[in-house]
Amino acid sequence: MTDQLPALIIISPLLAALLANIAGWIQKRLCFPAAVAGLLASFLCAAFLMRRVIAGGPVVYRLAGWNPPWGISYYIDNLSGAVLILVSLVALINMLANREVALTMFENRLGAFYSLYLLFVTGLMGIVITGDAFNLYVLLEIASLTGYALIGMGGGRARISSLHYVFMGTIGASLYLFGTGYLYMVTGSLNMADLAALLPQVEKVSLIEISFILCLVGLFIKMAFFPLHAWLPNAYSHAPGPSASLIAPLTTKVMIYVMIRVVLSVYRPEFVFKALPIRDLIIWIAVAAILAGSVMAFKQRRLKRMLSYIIVVEVAYMVGGFWLGNAAGMTGAMLHLLNDAMMTLCLFLAAGSIVSRVMSDEFSYLQGVFQKMPFTMVAFVAGALSVIGVPPTCGFFSKWYLISGGIAAGQYGFAAALIISSLINALLFFRVIEIGYFEPFDMHSHGAEPVFEEASAGMVVPLVATAGLILAMGFYANTLVAWFIEPIVPVVLAGGG
Repeated sequence: MTDQLPALIIISPLLAALLANIAGWIQKRLCFPAAVAGLLASFLCAAFLMRRVIAGGPVVYRLAGWNPPWGISYYIDNLSGAVLILVSLVALINMLANREVALTMFENRLGAFYSLYLLFVTGLMGIVITGDAFNLYVLLEIASLTGYALIGMGGGRARISSLHYVFMGTIGASLYLFGTGYLYMVTGSLNMADLAALLPQVEKVSLIEISFILCLVGLFIKMAFFPLHAWLPNAYSHAPGPSASLIAPLTTKVMIYVMIRVVLSVYRPEFVFKALPIRDLIIWIAVAAILAGSVMAFKQRRLKRMLSYIIVVEVAYMVGGFWLGNAAGMTGAMLHLLNDAMMTLCLFLAAGSIVSRVMSDEFSYLQGVFQKMPFTMVAFVAGALSVIGVPPTCGFFSKWYLISGGIAAGQYGFAAALIISSLINALLFFRVIEIGYFEPFDMHSHGAEPVFEEASAGMVVPLVATAGLILAMGFYANTLVAWFIEPIVPVVLAGGG
């Protein structure tokens, strides 16, 4: 049974999506248990598989027993195993936290919502685990199409934002597909391990360069790397709460993981960091992204929109850190990938909890919210401190690696941008805290004193648990690096560090 864990990671949410859809037609109250069971099974499979990887090294699983390059293989190493756990855990926590909201918001479409939710998670899990370049594209489209639908289910401006996301996402996916087509043209294979062995033997290096640039730009669009980020702020701020708090923590991080995987497992660091003269360019674009995103976040007057621009900044942290090409920078990028997913989940869950009570995420509606919703705001502060980079939260440790990597690489502009961005983040979040704590009278309640009106326990408990995970990931940052990242980084250094 344990030999089938890689397949069960994908089958569990896929089967649960079918059951949830059927339950939506027959008995709606069964949709939620079916969805939770599928995600819980996938999480447990990922956890047991990660245990195998730590004990015995990477796991290769051949679907239906077909050997590559003819068959599709799954590949799980330390980093991909950690991302599998992350995706399934974030999806599970978010589903538990938004049960009541989903029941109210999607009352007549509950089966469709949970089916799309689970198919989205299936796509992301498949992206992380697959060892086939074309299969990655197929799973990318599964995740994208369901993501568009989850955003569009919000109605109103969410539908226009989703359509914009469709246009940009289609361009990004097409570019990746074209790049994969060039790879097949010059090697005759789509298996990633096969490609890594065959590409150094290809004489037409220019075709390899074209394929890499196409794949990279496509992924940059998908991860909303500045200036290809225009789809993200509207999509995430207009999406319904349960969709936003699922898509925002996971989509960009999984796309960054794909970028890391493509560089390490397909094109190889020797080619990417030495043969292509684009490293400095990408780092300086990341610097511009950090500064521009921080300024745009500062200009916002709605909480979810501010958080959306912060995601643009966080993407630049990880892209720039990875392209520093040294141990500290890459460690910081990979660690921040794990940390940022949990931080973003915490903040978006808190925003959803606030909206459930004050009915808006406009800053002017947040007056007195600390007295109304103390548990929610404590969790929000934990997420905010982590984004700022205050110890002992997890965000501090990944930022420390990123700044150290920037200094070690001589990229002082990148290190300075990180520090400036952290200061701006402090201003951003303390402005929200000032409104919520030091302005106790709610103008929208006609001057009445705010009363205790915390969100339901079903929302608050998962939110507080997420805040606790942020602290735990900070306390055990060294363990995360030792288990999930150090086994990956030396491979990079040996080739192109």
